[in-house]
Amino acid sequence: MLLMILDARFIEQTRNPEIEQKVRRLGKPLIYVITKSDLVGDKKALESWKKRLRPSVFVSVRKHQGSLKLRDRILIEADRCCGKQYEIWVGVLGYPNVGKSSIINLMKGRHSASTSKLSGHTKSVQMIKADKRIMFLDTPGVIPYMEDDRIKHISIGAIDFSKARDPDLAASEFMRRFPGKIEAYYGVKASPEEDKQDTLEAIAMKKNVLKKGGLPDVIRASRMILHDFQTGKIR
Repeated sequence: MLLMILDARFIEQTRNPEIEQKVRRLGKPLIYVITKSDLVGDKKALESWKKRLRPSVFVSVRKHQGSLKLRDRILIEADRCCGKQYEIWVGVLGYPNVGKSSIINLMKGRHSASTSKLSGHTKSVQMIKADKRIMFLDTPGVIPYMEDDRIKHISIGAIDFSKARDPDLAASEFMRRFPGKIEAYYGVKASPEEDKQDTLEAIAMKKNVLKKGGLPDVIRASRMILHDFQTGKIR
């Protein structure tokens, strides 16, 4: 059995159709686990995804929600696929830094899988027994073959904010994708679509992120925005 971990803020972007198709072809049960659901205010949109992705479970590691529903779903799908069996092996898949290890720790009830806010933290497969029946296989993050979209990878946290080559482009894309959200968080006026650079400069000035001579440091301010977004401060 496999769990596909998806970020509730970027459900479509964190899907991996290539792996999904392979799992289906092999006849293996696949459960979509939509994590960080507490960071999304539009609950109707989440419910629409739940109807599209079946079976799926909403989880919030931060609020310790969803673990019982996920365990029940694992047992249901395992029994449906393979009949009653004592031990169930569950692979956990997803993009780097989507929250795979955190889900396992939530299910086990204590910190067993090593986690980090930096992407690419899990380097090899880890076997972690959650309870008497369920054994999790925590795997390194997987990016679809030939996918080379750095802005997307920065947006979803697959590339850590500190390693982004063009953080200003990613921060500008955030503002286009979530109109007004970033501006409201930092308390600056929203700018037109074509003037996101002005907004970045305003945020830099507001947060006193400056170069020598008092000029706004847009690159450092952009990394700050990416950090606050990736860590869930901006919702």
